[in-house]
Amino acid sequence: MRSAGVSTSAGIPDFRSPKTGLYSNLARLNLPHPEAVFEINFFRRNPVPFYTLAAELYPGAFRPTPTHSFIKVLASQGLLHTCFTQNIDTLERRAGIPAAKIVEAHGSFATQRCINCKTPFDDDEMREIVLGKRAPGEEVRIPRCKQSRCGGLVKPDIVFFGESCLQDQEQLPDHFIEKIPVVGEADLLIVIGTSLTVHPFASLARMADSKTCRRVLINLERVGDIGKRPTDLVLLGDSDTIVRELCIALGWEEELDRAWAETVLEPALKGSDDDKRAGDDGIIGSEKAEDEEEQEAKATKKELEKEVERMAEALGKRLDLGDQALTGVKNNSNANLSENAAPLHASKIGGEASEQGE
Repeated sequence: MRSAGVSTSAGIPDFRSPKTGLYSNLARLNLPHPEAVFEINFFRRNPVPFYTLAAELYPGAFRPTPTHSFIKVLASQGLLHTCFTQNIDTLERRAGIPAAKIVEAHGSFATQRCINCKTPFDDDEMREIVLGKRAPGEEVRIPRCKQSRCGGLVKPDIVFFGESCLQDQEQLPDHFIEKIPVVGEADLLIVIGTSLTVHPFASLARMADSKTCRRVLINLERVGDIGKRPTDLVLLGDSDTIVRELCIALGWEEELDRAWAETVLEPALKGSDDDKRAGDDGIIGSEKAEDEEEQEAKATKKELEKEVERMAEALGKRLDLGDQALTGVKNNSNANLSENAAPLHASKIGGEASEQGE
């Protein structure tokens, strides 16, 4: 299970921080509130803000993190059954994690379709519309359904605020609902970079069988209320650092480095803003600029994570998704949980259980 905390070190921006490139766009668009850009009713009335923002979030603009590559290594070792993610950035796919093993709980930018007739829209055309060069003063292009009797708005297959509720569960990706039961069959559940507050995603952690599955939390801080079990393990700190330590201990460091080296960024579309910034050698930006960006990313990582997690929490509340959304799904560990259970106990890599982080 993974969420926004895994992608912040990749530079995935939040929606309100003045330190990110999105802030000026949102302010200029005069949105009633930042979340409006992802509200389905607002999108139906005015899709321009979303597609203005989409150019900065669209796949290909960000490189997967070492944590993403760690998950690929698990797959290569034959140890990964399923990767559940709340993120919509498609970095799991970019990292080379097998698509058949990825379950995107809130959908992703990987595909798109008409919001009226549900007809799929061509990937290449969508990319050209979102990332293609616009003439000075030209309005943001909005993709429309190609069906002659439709012409409806096209939207990436991500769950917008207001699209799901307990009475309309079919709006959640079918693949996510279908894959929920596999958690009860796992022998190891690794939870990375999530607040464990957005349901039904957060409820997955409680579905791991208390007798046969060990749960491991890798995060900057303790989170969630998922009960306490003797075999639980918490590793507090930066996920990229922790997964490298794990790979060193397991003899996988070279494989991790190779996997991450393969996560090169796609070339920018011809005529895009990136082309204007490219130097003679085709590399965007100077080494100095890259160093500054790296320092900025480190300085704001925790702030970004909290902002993105706040958005995720808001998403859960606005979607009105609670544990009832999982009706009919067997919870093998409910009998061992209490409403006010303590958080997972902490432990160090390769060491005895400790009170780490307290």
